[in-house]
Amino acid sequence: MRKALVLLIAIHGIIHLFGFFKAFGISEFNAITQPISKTYGVVWFLVFLLFGVTVILKLIQSDYWWLSGFLAVILSQLLIINYWSDAKFGTLANLIILIAVLIGYSSFSFKHQIKEERRALFAKTQHQNQNKVTEQSLQHLPAVIQNWLMNSGTLGKKSISNVHLTQELQLKMKPEQSAWYPGAAVQYFTIDPPAFHWTINTEMNPILSVVGRDQFKEGKGEMLIKLCSLIPVANAKHDEKVNQATLQRYLAEMVWFPSMALSPYITWKSIDQHSARATMYYKGTQGSGVFHFDKDGRFEKFVAMRFQNSTDTKPIQWTVKATKTEIRNGIRIPVECEASWELESGEWTWLKLKITDIQYDVKEMPVAVSKP
Repeated sequence: MRKALVLLIAIHGIIHLFGFFKAFGISEFNAITQPISKTYGVVWFLVFLLFGVTVILKLIQSDYWWLSGFLAVILSQLLIINYWSDAKFGTLANLIILIAVLIGYSSFSFKHQIKEERRALFAKTQHQNQNKVTEQSLQHLPAVIQNWLMNSGTLGKKSISNVHLTQELQLKMKPEQSAWYPGAAVQYFTIDPPAFHWTINTEMNPILSVVGRDQFKEGKGEMLIKLCSLIPVANAKHDEKVNQATLQRYLAEMVWFPSMALSPYITWKSIDQHSARATMYYKGTQGSGVFHFDKDGRFEKFVAMRFQNSTDTKPIQWTVKATKTEIRNGIRIPVECEASWELESGEWTWLKLKITDIQYDVKEMPVAVSKP
């Protein structure tokens, strides 16, 4: 799709160059039967240059290509209006390019929003008081959680203050969907205060892409999904159900930073020798879920009754299963997981993810936005 757009812009730009040639007598341009003055010839050449710059910026994947593209389309359309009888069909090309420009601007605006939100999140994280996790600090926890933390490699290491990770994803938007959509995501966590910021970029087909952003901060949750970075498909925030659902997601994902289990915002209750319930309360929002482990203290799954969206009348079972674990940065974590909903029609596995990189206690928050 990007190659086709670049080709269209390039051809459209070259056509404007012939307008310049005609104005200065360099070459005939029979498509325009009306005479072109040298003043207008300069404008035709300027539009050619702007489209040329747009092509170059698009090829190097600059976030600012839409700016020169917008200026080029405006000037081009003014020329077309002035030479309407001969050049009116150029309006179609300008319309296609303008739509692409609007999508490009929306993508730029979304990325800028994401960067600012991430900087704000990172600015609030607390690096101090990173005490080492000791056996004594684990004594108040259920035995199964103690076993998990010791076997994960957390014991003897400093408590984690923040996390930066990248993910490769496969998604299904609907239960009846057969094909998986590929995607990529970037996520940030802070432990004090507890918060996360997650962005996703996925392509449904060569034309349609979907971007999304979920975040949990100040005890509130937000879920935003946009088609082609332009059209809002979902925008739920500061609803009690959304707040609880995002808090439960935070709980589930602390398996990537196990020292969070010692947080004063979380209370634990033993269920049996292989499972324990975690309940988290933070700034008016509360949620819980059950962590399951194998005999060696390795995380197996997290199960919670969770609202799928803000319109649900009751929560349904949500499960996150670990399908592969590895040691990263000295800590054993699940690096491949699957998430599913237990619907009336049966289990719907809608997400498969793979951790491609994870870093702890970063001093400066990276601001790159995920690409599919």
